[in-house]
Amino acid sequence: MLDWLFGGVALLNVYALALVVLRAPLYRTRVYRPMLLNIGLSIAPVIVLGLVVLVDAVLIAGGAPPAVVFTVAGAGLLVWLLLLPNAGYLVTELNYSHRREDERVPLWYDIVAVLTLAMSGVMNTVVNVFLAQALLVIVLYPNDDDPFHRPVSWIVALALLALVTVGIYLGRYVRFNSWDLAHPVQFVRKLVRHFRTRGTVRDALLFVVLHTLFFALMYAIVMGPVTTLLVRGA
Repeated sequence: MLDWLFGGVALLNVYALALVVLRAPLYRTRVYRPMLLNIGLSIAPVIVLGLVVLVDAVLIAGGAPPAVVFTVAGAGLLVWLLLLPNAGYLVTELNYSHRREDERVPLWYDIVAVLTLAMSGVMNTVVNVFLAQALLVIVLYPNDDDPFHRPVSWIVALALLALVTVGIYLGRYVRFNSWDLAHPVQFVRKLVRHFRTRGTVRDALLFVVLHTLFFALMYAIVMGPVTTLLVRGA
């Protein structure tokens, strides 16, 4: 089951990348490089999470002290959490901002390309949050026959999806990047300046609520059956 899920998501990312790259030679136009960058950033969190698990597994196998294992895990998960909004950021490509007035690329081509990009972002988010949820239940409930029925793991998943949408909003409308947190004073000033505009707080709350519900519904549709089958298979 999981091999189909991870394999399918990987193919979706490859298809999205191919549509962006092929757009240029097919219609003799420029490659829209921001999309390529966003695809790379979208898959970065799961790579970081995989490296964290791999490094910790090596440390545990080598008999490293628990303090070292937990320090590596904590630092790695913090980096993963900061990068996580990049996974879902591709949904913002639905504004078609890459199209010019004299665009020679047919609209139907950009529709399928942008929809593929957006769905790859959604599925990248789903996979990242599921891996985090799976790690959580393994740590908290190692001997439970049905750990995914524990409410706490789903509450954490929902909280992560909400954080993703907050990060997407900050990235798209406040133009924040994860590395901007290295300059906290400028971060706060820019944030305050943004939310001083009338109506911005309301729009931000609506953005977060509606997008969180969308991601949560997609997560439930995809991962609900997966977790059920995993428990039955166990």
